[in-house]
Amino acid sequence: MTSRARGFTLIELLLAISILAVIAVLGWRGLDSIMRSRGTLTADMEQTRGLQLAFAQLQSDCENLASSTVLHNRAYMQAEDNRVTLVRLVMAENQATRLQVVSYRINDGVLTRRESASTRELLQLDTMWQAALGDTDAGATVALQSNVQAMSARFWIPGATSASAGGWRAANGVSTVATSGVISSLPTGLEVSLTLRSQSDSMVKSFLLGPL
Repeated sequence: MTSRARGFTLIELLLAISILAVIAVLGWRGLDSIMRSRGTLTADMEQTRGLQLAFAQLQSDCENLASSTVLHNRAYMQAEDNRVTLVRLVMAENQATRLQVVSYRINDGVLTRRESASTRELLQLDTMWQAALGDTDAGATVALQSNVQAMSARFWIPGATSASAGGWRAANGVSTVATSGVISSLPTGLEVSLTLRSQSDSMVKSFLLGPL
């Protein structure tokens, strides 16, 4: 006498389907969490890369900074909240060295770099400098990084005498002019802090001023 083959009951099928559904939901949630984390990490890496490129450009400008001697004691750098303005040397092949005003600013959360035309005339440079400080310059503007909340800067001031210790000083509105009386000794370093809107910590970079 042969026994009949026994199939799954309706309750067993419903139970199996329910278990598979729970496993599928859990798997989807885990996969969704992984994809979200990957997207956030990718966005953070892109923002960090953008800041590093901005710092690299600023470092190049600081290395080619015009000296106070070349400018006949004119200001060659001024830093304040959300703005750094400087005068750099432009050295092209088979051409005389020229001067150029470069301005880093934050406008509507975007860090931009704007440069003036290059010139050898100090009076023309004065006009370009004032235009950059007054936001009336018409130079080419390049967006370096979006989603920037703030930018601040400090100057490294070497000790002028044994009784005057050097150190970092807030550079808010201070110009690098030897005869201004604001800075007793010209700065040799610049520290810039950039804060993104999506991050609580700032990215800080220090630069030497002038050629190494």
